[in-house]
Amino acid sequence: MKLEFWIDPACPWCWLTSRWIEDIAPERDLDVVWRPISLKFKNDLDSSSPYFEAVSYTHGLLRVMEAVRSVEGDAPLGRLYTVFGQRIHHEGDLTTAPADLLSEAGLDSSYAHAFEDESWDVAIRESMADGLGLTGEDVGTPILAFKDQAGKRVGFFGPVISRRLALDEGLRLWDGISLAATVEGFWELKRTRTVEPDFSPAS
Repeated sequence: MKLEFWIDPACPWCWLTSRWIEDIAPERDLDVVWRPISLKFKNDLDSSSPYFEAVSYTHGLLRVMEAVRSVEGDAPLGRLYTVFGQRIHHEGDLTTAPADLLSEAGLDSSYAHAFEDESWDVAIRESMADGLGLTGEDVGTPILAFKDQAGKRVGFFGPVISRRLALDEGLRLWDGISLAATVEGFWELKRTRTVEPDFSPAS
């Protein structure tokens, strides 16, 4: 199954959800396509926001991802996003040069030119519009989408998880959520988060 996953590397909750998907993908034969959603654009942030510096940096990283995709396709993007996430969420580093991140992911550092290139924003906005068209505007990231058994494309925000799940937990979560997403008329489950993101390995 092709699974589209919209990301901004700035979001810690999105990072945890992405690790869940990476863990379960081989068990459920998921072919993950990583797509951009810019929190800088989504939340219309300016320099007065305390989050502006972080999302400006990760917006540039999304441009780099799109430059890589334009030449090499989707395949390298999971590896590149993993490098981004490790640096940002495990090392607290929002300053590493894009060229160094690309090299760490085994990619040509010349793609780093896209970091400052606003022309890549067209692709980012088109991807955002596609994802938000499936869910509505009142969500952020992560967004997931796939085709149901009838071939209809369905998308949803989340799931939001606070820790890396053990494989059996992760598979149960996928099986339940992927089934619920295909039920017409089902919209929302929610409970208030009471803990911060935990990036430690699954226990």
